[in-house]
Amino acid sequence: MSVAYQLVEWLADGRFQSGETLGQRLGVSRAAVWKQVRELERLGLEVQAVRGKGYRLAERLELLDVEAIRSALTPASRNALAAIEYFHELDSTNDYLRAHGEAVSGTVCLAERQTRGKGRRGRNWVSPYGANLYLSLSWRFESGLSALAGLSLVVGIALVRALRQLGVEGAGLKWPNDIYLQGAKLAGVLIEVSGESAGPCSAVIGIGVNVAMPEQQGRHIDQRWTDLHTHGIPVSRNQLAAALLEQLLPALGEFARHGMQPFQEEWQRHDLSYGVPVQIRHAESALSGLGLGIDRDGAFLLETPEGIRRFTSGEVSLRITP
Repeated sequence: MSVAYQLVEWLADGRFQSGETLGQRLGVSRAAVWKQVRELERLGLEVQAVRGKGYRLAERLELLDVEAIRSALTPASRNALAAIEYFHELDSTNDYLRAHGEAVSGTVCLAERQTRGKGRRGRNWVSPYGANLYLSLSWRFESGLSALAGLSLVVGIALVRALRQLGVEGAGLKWPNDIYLQGAKLAGVLIEVSGESAGPCSAVIGIGVNVAMPEQQGRHIDQRWTDLHTHGIPVSRNQLAAALLEQLLPALGEFARHGMQPFQEEWQRHDLSYGVPVQIRHAESALSGLGLGIDRDGAFLLETPEGIRRFTSGEVSLRITP
């Protein structure tokens, strides 16, 4: 662990600590402590320095805690997990699992910060330190790639369930993998799969939830977004991670056994595009119509003047542009 991240752990409680004390704990000089404070500012953390008192974070920081997350899970969920791996910084939690844990079903990867967080279609997922939840899970399926078409929808349902469990009401789903709250994007899902079309395959399920996005970092997001903090919802990131896993793990089991059909009705209850004019971008074209929900396989249904169209890929926009 770098000295800067050790310093974060010492300052996370928001209390003043002298430069001398921090230097002794970290095994560096007071001058080196000051250099590491500047490094924390590069990470987007505001550090207050007061003569005679020392340093503290301007706001108390809840770091992710593997044991706290694990202890909040039921025995069944703990048994379903192979491992929970935690990092202060990664390029991408999805990339880490694809490189190290894809073959081990039930491995979770958590990071405080991503330097190359990924969204769909090559977009960047803004991932500042200690602000939001960045979680990836590797999972193995025996049914083959062709049976995973509705997987991202099931993950979205699990996320909505977890948010409701924590008191967050009104979250909606936008096909295929976005979670919205009061008209702005709150969370997203990125699934990367590998394997055989009709045999065993692996999925890395990446989930990003905006918990308390710093305003300065939020300026780098190229769409309307929101976070739980903006809505006055005091959600612990550790509780959120545990609630998400508690909902996601049994949902994956049910999906593996029965496919998308058991989730179809619940999806449509939260579907933001159902019965409203939308536009779907598919390949190099865009088509407008009325959203009709999803079919039993999770494909998006669009009513057009020429009839009902079915889409298994594409991007739905709730704002139709000329």
